[in-house]
Amino acid sequence: MSRAPRLSLLMASGLPLAMLATALGVVAPILASPALAQATPGGATPSPLLSPPQLPSMLPGGIPVPALPPGVQQDILQRILDASGAGQVGAQPPGFPASLPQIASPTRPAVMPQPAPQLVESLSHTEVFYAARLEAPLRQFGYDTFREMPMTGAPPALGVLPDSYVLGRDDEVMVAIRGRTRQTVTLRVNRDGTLLLPDLLPFPAAGRSLGEVRADIMARVAQELGGSEAYVSIGQVRQIGVFVAGEVARPGMQALPALASALDALAMAGGVKKTGSLRAIRIEGPNGRRVVDLYSVIAGEAGAPDLMLREGERLVVPPLGATVAVAGEVTRPGIYELPAGATRAPLASLLRLAGEPLRPAGNRFLLQGTDAEGRRSFSEINTAAQLRRGDAVVVQPGADVAAGQVRLSGHVTAPVLRAPRGGGLRAMLHDPRLVRPDPYIRLGVIWRVDGRSRVRRFIGFDLGRVLRGEVDMPLDESDEIVLLSQADVLWLASPPVQRALRGELTPAIAVPVAAGAMPVQAAPGAECAALQALAVAARSSPARFAHARGAGFPDLGAPPCPQAFIDYPQLLPWLLDQSVLLSGEARMPGLYPILDDTGLDKVLAAAGGVTDTADLSAVELSREPMEQAGAIPLSRTLLDLRSRNYAAIRLSPRDAIRLPRGFGDRDSGPVTLMGEFLRPGIYDIRRGERFSELIARAGGLSPQAYPYGAVFTRESVRQRQQDGFARTARELEQSLIQVAAGQAVSGSRASGMDLGGAITAGRELAGALRDARAAGRMVVEANPVILAARPELDVLLEPGDLIAIPKRPNEVTVVGAVLNPGSLQFTTGWRVAEYVRASGGAQRFADGSRAFIVLPNGQSVPSGLGSWQASGPPVPPGSLVVVPQDPSPYETWGFIRDLTQVLGQISISAAALAVIGKQAR
Repeated sequence: MSRAPRLSLLMASGLPLAMLATALGVVAPILASPALAQATPGGATPSPLLSPPQLPSMLPGGIPVPALPPGVQQDILQRILDASGAGQVGAQPPGFPASLPQIASPTRPAVMPQPAPQLVESLSHTEVFYAARLEAPLRQFGYDTFREMPMTGAPPALGVLPDSYVLGRDDEVMVAIRGRTRQTVTLRVNRDGTLLLPDLLPFPAAGRSLGEVRADIMARVAQELGGSEAYVSIGQVRQIGVFVAGEVARPGMQALPALASALDALAMAGGVKKTGSLRAIRIEGPNGRRVVDLYSVIAGEAGAPDLMLREGERLVVPPLGATVAVAGEVTRPGIYELPAGATRAPLASLLRLAGEPLRPAGNRFLLQGTDAEGRRSFSEINTAAQLRRGDAVVVQPGADVAAGQVRLSGHVTAPVLRAPRGGGLRAMLHDPRLVRPDPYIRLGVIWRVDGRSRVRRFIGFDLGRVLRGEVDMPLDESDEIVLLSQADVLWLASPPVQRALRGELTPAIAVPVAAGAMPVQAAPGAECAALQALAVAARSSPARFAHARGAGFPDLGAPPCPQAFIDYPQLLPWLLDQSVLLSGEARMPGLYPILDDTGLDKVLAAAGGVTDTADLSAVELSREPMEQAGAIPLSRTLLDLRSRNYAAIRLSPRDAIRLPRGFGDRDSGPVTLMGEFLRPGIYDIRRGERFSELIARAGGLSPQAYPYGAVFTRESVRQRQQDGFARTARELEQSLIQVAAGQAVSGSRASGMDLGGAITAGRELAGALRDARAAGRMVVEANPVILAARPELDVLLEPGDLIAIPKRPNEVTVVGAVLNPGSLQFTTGWRVAEYVRASGGAQRFADGSRAFIVLPNGQSVPSGLGSWQASGPPVPPGSLVVVPQDPSPYETWGFIRDLTQVLGQISISAAALAVIGKQAR
């Protein structure tokens, strides 16, 4: 019974197609699932579940399904699914779950699905052989072709069949007749190889091409059915059986569509094993024997192999032939098989298989072969060399170096690599936006490699003229153009560079770290290797940087090392050799690198020009001779540049320009007036200005002013007083040493005196004396009336002077060895004795003979409390009376007698500072 009548029998059973499709659609996805298809290992007996989908034995409703051949069942199943819209066999019906849960049985618990592990393919025997010779393992080429191809059957034929297709038994031919007779019939080639068309004699079809059969049918229909035309096409094609043997994963008979190729047959057989050949596959059959080279299909080699299979043919994959490995810098490194039967092949053909080298030229081919004794041999070959079985070729660059490139770095928008243009340096900097703002345009640097010695050297150029297009310079390959910024050049005069010029290494600087972490001290010179290189050069040749070492720049701070000198450490000594020293009244004094024969105007422009106080009539130019032999004389020239023709002065590296300051009336600092002036404040002064003139500029004194108590402080005086404090502290400590030595000689400890406590007190006093801040007070006359009458008392002012005129006080302060120290109201005519008596009188151990008065103007006079003094002078308001302790209990310690003088000095300073503090408030 043919498949069409059997299908009609199923239709006649009264079951709707949707029900059949639903019943079959549940079973088909399970049977065709990839998980079940891969469950059977190669070589084992396949499970019945892995066989092609079949019709169920019972349909819904209890209707039995007649036994049909597997091919007919597959055909019926496909037709039912197509009619119900379920698609291909194995497609999932709508609404059906994506996967079925596993049901636990009494003997086997349910197993949850696990993700498939990623399996790493192991190396074949051939790949292991080459991996032992090369650095990285290579894979055999072409065997991955079958990895992604389906193994459950050849894909259906798509598109129009060619007229050359040879019909065979079970091919389906569709004939449509139009005209006087209208009918469409679907026929199959019978076992006798004919087609039975109604009302016509049988047509021979088997073994004939589709074109011949179509022409025969069209001619007979036109002849016997007048007024009608026939249209012939192919419906379904037949299946053929092909035996696949040799080095394949699953050898055996494979059922394939008639249009299947050798690749489909190999895919059905699980693909070619890596022990099999891809270039000598044999296809044998009734029509003879032919050899197929798959490299022409998968590698694009020349040739058009016949891959079509015919009924009764067998496909044999022989063992792997001779192989050669191609590694290194090629498009497709791998292990390639030589053509069938070949023992040698030119390197050019192997490179073509590997996709050609990545470089178009300049490649080096290193051959690793085997000599007659089985040892590895190495040689360099060319593309015409013949490769043998087991050879390995590594493609390497002939010289892996950069050629024909120029680097632009430093003060640019971004460091870039470029090819040297034909225009040289001007073309390289054709776009001014490549240079960041504020460059140092007087000098750019090219770091060039000598072509013969390969030694680097610096070459300078005028960046400003290059940017303006006035000059150009040819570039060589590997040149590095370094542009400097103004900050880079100003750093040449920084304290770290000045210390390095003296041969000193940069002190360790704390490296910034995260918050909470301990600071790390860097090694000396670690932040800037250029400073270390400069220090070494300065020590080895002290006279080399003499022009830069004598600059006298202040040692303030430690600015960080610029990036340009981090990248190019040897650039710093070279720039100093090319620098001129500009000192004095320039807006930015420093060291400025220049080219030879550069005008002074260009250097002054880089330094911001000259200040308004410069004396251009005596500009000093110092120059060393160009040719130094024996002694090195230094010539100095005074230049008159009041015409400001700076361009006429041509400078050379190592020159020194000093711009002196002109003499002016304005002094270099202000004077501060505080207190009872009508217009107190800060005043600038001219040279030789006197105190009375400044009082007049301030509007004079107020009616409450007390000129006798004026506090006049000067920085130079304060420094001398501070030095006196330090000297007194040293003398006091020397006295302590003498006392200790005398104690050891005389044995004063036996007398019961606490000498140790006295020495401790002396040390504390010496420390307090060092810590005391001197006021720098001068005793001056501040009364304008007296200054007008006695001009010799009118003091000359200096920058930094501070003058405080207090209000008239109404108290006298008594301190020291009295019962109630403090301030008392001023009483006209009272002397020291009255004020001491008003303070409760002197203490038991007070020394009245050493008491003194600190007057409001800062002078100190004896108080007159001793029996031999005539009660002393009157005490003016605002005075300080000091009554010291009697040192007689400590007569044996001579240094104690001097403490009164020390305390008096500290008291005077404290009193002066207190007056200034009151006026400041």
